[in-house]
This record gives sequence, structure tokens and C-alpha cells, in this order.
Amino acid sequence: MEDSHRAPDYSPSAALTYEPLKRGLTQVFTGGGKGKTSAGIGTAVRASGRGYRVYIVYFMNRAYDSGEQEVLHRLPGVKWAAFGPGLVRHPESPSPEVREKAGQALAEARRAMLSGDWDVIILDEVNIVTGWGWLDAADVVRLIKDRPENVELVLTGRLAPQVVIDSADLVTEMVKIKHPYDRGIPARRGIEY
Repeated sequence: MEDSHRAPDYSPSAALTYEPLKRGLTQVFTGGGKGKTSAGIGTAVRASGRGYRVYIVYFMNRAYDSGEQEVLHRLPGVKWAAFGPGLVRHPESPSPEVREKAGQALAEARRAMLSGDWDVIILDEVNIVTGWGWLDAADVVRLIKDRPENVELVLTGRLAPQVVIDSADLVTEMVKIKHPYDRGIPARRGIEY
């Protein structure tokens, strides 16, 4: 008798038959609530499960700065690159190196998007980097406008500029109702990062 509460046994490699994405869109996950990166990573997991090739560009995180990076490289068809300074609060005057890294991350996202090698491109925390002025919003909009028809583009992070929101096909705002940070509880390893 089959146990309906357990996942069926199957070979993941046999289940992954690649078919190019026919129509990609641009998604934005923004807002002050928790779950923006989680939504992006959920998209990566779902896409990987359907055989799509996924490339994630981290604008804030460094290499192996978060729990998801520890496991993402194990998913079929998923790769990532990290350019960020790590978890930081908004600096009043970001250093030229920080701005340069943000520019490098955007250039890498553009290269990957136009390469034909990837079906889904996720720009993690690009919205906040843009909202803080580390990137020009016009450059992010240009990336959205240049998206090939068969590429899904996912932009995460709070403070998404209105021009980015206006350029997207799907926008979800995570609204904070209550957050442990407000009570002084810091981010927890394996839960928030």
C-alpha cells in the first residue's frame, strides 16, 4: 500500500528532461517583510526540478555567506556567483570598491542572461543595492528590457525603485507585520541566512 505522506521513489536524473523555457517574464520580490530571497530560491529549486538551468547572482552575499549557497551547488543545473560585501546596513557613503562590486554583479547578470546558457537568472538583493544608490536604476531597467524572451528574470530585495516595479511582469511585496529584529533578536544561522 502506498504511503500518501511520503515522496515517491524516483531517479531525479531520469525525471529531468530539458525543454527550453518558451516564455520568460520578469519577477520582483520586494518589501520590508521576510521572504524575498526565499521566494527567489524557491523559484530556483522549482526550475531545477523541471530541468531548467538557473544562475544566481548575489549582490550582497559573499561566497558561502548563507545556508542556501551551501546546498544550491548540489542542485542540477544551478550555479551562482557572489559579489557582495556581506550582510551590511546601509552605509552613508559606500566605498568605491562596494559600488564597483555592484557594477560587476550587474555586468555578470547581463552576461549570463544574454549568453543563452541559462533559463532563469536570479539577482538576489539587487533591489536594495539599487535603492541605496550603489547601482543606477536605469541600468537595471535596461537589463529588464534586454531580457531575451526565453529567460525568466527574478529580482529580489527591499527598496525596489518604482521604475523597476513598473518594468516587471510580476511584483510581490512582502509586508512586515511583526519581525524578531524589532525585539533585538539577530538573524539566525540556517533560518535567516
